[in-house]
Amino acid sequence: MTENAARVYTIVSQIPLGKVMTYKTVGKAVGNLNPRVVGNILHHNPDASTVPCHRVIRSDGKIASNYAFGGENEQREKLEQEGVIFFKGRVNLSHSQFFPN
Repeated sequence: MTENAARVYTIVSQIPLGKVMTYKTVGKAVGNLNPRVVGNILHHNPDASTVPCHRVIRSDGKIASNYAFGGENEQREKLEQEGVIFFKGRVNLSHSQFFPN
């Protein structure tokens, strides 16, 4: 595992139930990593039960169309089950966004 991947997985593991982070905020939290690199790392997540990558979304509040563990509908269903609020197809970031310390 690369150092960047380890840092991404560590940050994403801290996202609490019912909250989300964007690829961009994860990238900033680990040291200005490009959001696309974050997405690629999460697409290869070895353990989705430990690293809740379904809690990472696009900066515009939309779910990425190629969620690696069942597709877009599966990701949305998981988030809704956790209490994440959607409005017009987007996550309400003002309510659900998590910022790590």
